[in-house]
Amino acid sequence: MIFNLFKSGSEEKPTDVKSIRHGLLQFIKQELQKAEGGEGANIKGLSIYLNCDPAQRHVFEAAVYVDDQEKLQQEIQKISDDYALDLPTNWTLSINFDEPFPADSIPFDELNAALFVKTSKHFIKQHVKAYLKALSGETHRPSYSLDSDGGKYNIGRDEKAQSDEGYFRTNHIVFPSTSTNESNKYISRQHAHLEYNPDTLQFLIFADDGGVPPRNKVKVLSAKTEEVIKLHSTHIGHELSEGDQIILGESVVLEFSYKPYE
Repeated sequence: MIFNLFKSGSEEKPTDVKSIRHGLLQFIKQELQKAEGGEGANIKGLSIYLNCDPAQRHVFEAAVYVDDQEKLQQEIQKISDDYALDLPTNWTLSINFDEPFPADSIPFDELNAALFVKTSKHFIKQHVKAYLKALSGETHRPSYSLDSDGGKYNIGRDEKAQSDEGYFRTNHIVFPSTSTNESNKYISRQHAHLEYNPDTLQFLIFADDGGVPPRNKVKVLSAKTEEVIKLHSTHIGHELSEGDQIILGESVVLEFSYKPYE
């Protein structure tokens, strides 16, 4: 059987770093082998999804080299080379913990994992939802849902905001100017926007004209590293991860999550 990678008289799942990594690589190999005969060149990227017991999170992180993802990519590349799968030189790898498995992903029940393969020959459509909630500042709604098919989500003061050039823009995450919340006065009419990137399978935050110096600011506090990233350009977005906090102006804070708020 394809999935019986760990069974040797025991039904228990692997719990050590070496076994988890071995099982995951064997699973990836068996899926990549379906792309023999030059089909591997059509693969643009692989995304690994893992949902593990929180107590085992550190073991799984070590198994996939979460702090040095390139190592796992090199091991997958070696599999490709050994089996002449012809992965392109610019293929990408992403590792995702505790996120919903995409509908078109390939499940690997032994590790409660899944593999999503994106090809250039045909787009494997994936539907992703994410959510925003104001931790500081007052938004028009208690929380907002984002959809991978939703296009651009503008963030700013008031729903209909007139730019300096005279045109109107619609804001989707709205901070009412009528609010008595002190933090709202630091939100620009064109402060920032969010977009989904199907190449990286992640949502990105971009600063808009009103959210770059010398006007107001856009920063992201990483939930993973606790590093604060400042956005200085309207052209370069920042990829968001579970639990990241988006800081707007002086004190408005939005929390980003893939889990819906109750």
